[in-house]
Amino acid sequence: MGTNRNCSLLVVDDEPYILTTLAALLSPDFTVLTADSAEAAQQVFAQQSVDLILTDQKMPIMSGVQLLEWVREKSPWTIRLLMTGFAELEDAVEAINRGKVYRYLFKPWRVDELIQVLREAAERFTLERENERLVEELRQVNLQLEQRVLERTHRLEEANHELQQKNMMLEKLALTDPLTGVPNRRAIDRLADAEIRRRTRYPSALALGLIDADYFREINRRYLYPGGDQVLIDLAKVLNTSVRTVDTVGRVGGEEFIVVAPETNVEGAMILAERVRSAVEISPFSYKNEPIQVTVSVGFAVVDIGVTVEYDQLKHYAAAALGEAKAAGRNRSFVRALPGSPGSLSQESRSS
Repeated sequence: MGTNRNCSLLVVDDEPYILTTLAALLSPDFTVLTADSAEAAQQVFAQQSVDLILTDQKMPIMSGVQLLEWVREKSPWTIRLLMTGFAELEDAVEAINRGKVYRYLFKPWRVDELIQVLREAAERFTLERENERLVEELRQVNLQLEQRVLERTHRLEEANHELQQKNMMLEKLALTDPLTGVPNRRAIDRLADAEIRRRTRYPSALALGLIDADYFREINRRYLYPGGDQVLIDLAKVLNTSVRTVDTVGRVGGEEFIVVAPETNVEGAMILAERVRSAVEISPFSYKNEPIQVTVSVGFAVVDIGVTVEYDQLKHYAAAALGEAKAAGRNRSFVRALPGSPGSLSQESRSS
């Protein structure tokens, strides 16, 4: 007794004494509401929610079956029960088909049976609501879990992106000369190796140039290391602006720079080498507003189409060409072709 007091029960019957009797009988177990017609029952639904409805079948204007069919549409969670006489059994079948009633009771009903049926209906209602509550809680928990997963995934993606950025920065720092900002020896060696490997798939000429600042020890001695560093910084800028966009300038150490020039034959290397030498010679250099005359010696090695070469071999020939430029008085450019390429050529510029 009393376990279903929270369940509201609407009793619908057009006979007042039945309403009074059922209200008194069922009030210990339910919050009992009454209506003397289907229309009055509809007004109750308009004012509040109803957990269970027990209606008589035979009523004027609107029958119990019609009322339950209406309840099914307007309040589908309400447990629906029908009272009917034995002679109205066909109406009970219709109620099951149309109103989807939970149970029907024959008149005259037995008190213990009526109470038991209503208690079972109330228990079903309570279980269904509890199940809906649990399902909703589970849905909310899943939504919260999904949100947490999304947030953590977002944070992880941000962390990964930040890590990638830092790795890229570290990689760039590892491959960049800290003074001049151009690729360092490690980076330029990688690039040259890649260009040599690329020639096996796409045959082309390749030029490699070594550039050395002339008399740099004198610059360091006179302007000390800060002055020498400034000359190297400015020299790197001049070299970058004097080569093509497909070419790459790197610093291999001290005052020595290197140029990787893809798809460049002997004639192209001669033009490039002289352009580099001339650009440095005419560019203004200074330290603390004092002008500094800077020149470079340039040596290029060229491997022609179809000629196989190793990177060390190419560097060796470039170093030899650079040695020739220095031996000729510096501020010179020389180009050497590897065996199998057109004969070694040299170009000498006037020293300043």
